[in-house]
Amino acid sequence: MQFVFDGHNDVLLRLWTHAKDGNDPIAEFADGTTVGHIDARRAKEGGLSGGLCAIYIPSGDLVFADPDADGRYITPMAAPLDPLPSLAIATEMAAIALRLDQAGAWRLCRTVRDIRGAMADNIFAAVLHMEGCEAIGADLSALEVFYAAGLRSLGPVWSRHNVFGYGVPFAFPMKPDTAPGLTEAGFELVRQCNRLGILIDLAHITEKGFWDVAKTTDQPLVASHSNAHALTPVARNLTDRQLDAIRESRGLVGINYATAMLRADGRSDSDTPLSDVICHIDYLVDRIGIDCVALGSDFDGATIPEEIGDAAGNQKLIAALREVGYGEADLTKLARENWLRILAQAWREDRA
Repeated sequence: MQFVFDGHNDVLLRLWTHAKDGNDPIAEFADGTTVGHIDARRAKEGGLSGGLCAIYIPSGDLVFADPDADGRYITPMAAPLDPLPSLAIATEMAAIALRLDQAGAWRLCRTVRDIRGAMADNIFAAVLHMEGCEAIGADLSALEVFYAAGLRSLGPVWSRHNVFGYGVPFAFPMKPDTAPGLTEAGFELVRQCNRLGILIDLAHITEKGFWDVAKTTDQPLVASHSNAHALTPVARNLTDRQLDAIRESRGLVGINYATAMLRADGRSDSDTPLSDVICHIDYLVDRIGIDCVALGSDFDGATIPEEIGDAAGNQKLIAALREVGYGEADLTKLARENWLRILAQAWREDRA
């Protein structure tokens, strides 16, 4: 089994949502469930040893558009969120993460050494990520508080606009150059993340925002859950020029299992073969090199191929990659070591 460290999941959103309905989020993760994609049991079964676990504030007004007769769609952007309710929700999700750690259901990791230790102990290695920084606010007063709670990765925006910058819509076909980039507050957020050692994720930002981060950050460029625009031209995927910049920085792209970002027709359809995932992996490996490609499943946040199903099916993708010629050394890089290298750099462990 190739143990996997995955670049993106929304399990905290699922646990928080179910907690609002009266369920126990700790029991749901620790004891297992039949809903969603990740819990401790299914993670162990599929060799999912850990990942970046997103604090994401849902947009209540977002309604995904249906494709027209030609397969085209543009989902209207969700409205910006109010900071105070966003902070309250983010705090509740962070509290669930801390309670899971205290219960021994997973281990909240702040260093790569922590991640490797959790893997060795067969405990899910969770790293707190923030997907869209509405909860932090322009004055950044909450940034160090979340850092102290374990936040080690963030995306300045989700696919909506906020005080830090502009997100791309869910649209097909469309390029990611859809709106401006970082605001002045966004540039300062990047500088403070560099200072603290918080990974900056480019997965949902506009192309202009991508280049704004690239000229400001001292970190490798990372898109935690994005694919190749040349194969699937949704606005969320990366152009060849963006991919080349990631390669030049020795950064990373985490392959997203979301079928709308894998299929040539851009449709959200679980009847999507693993060969579509492999096509994107092959394209990225050819374009930016084996050291810059990893996994970013989007478990609990997207429609994924039926052949994977949930976290228990992770090894089906690994097996399919073996069948098309990937050796164990390369699979180890794709499955976990590329992520651990990037995190060590962003967290400044490589300079210790």
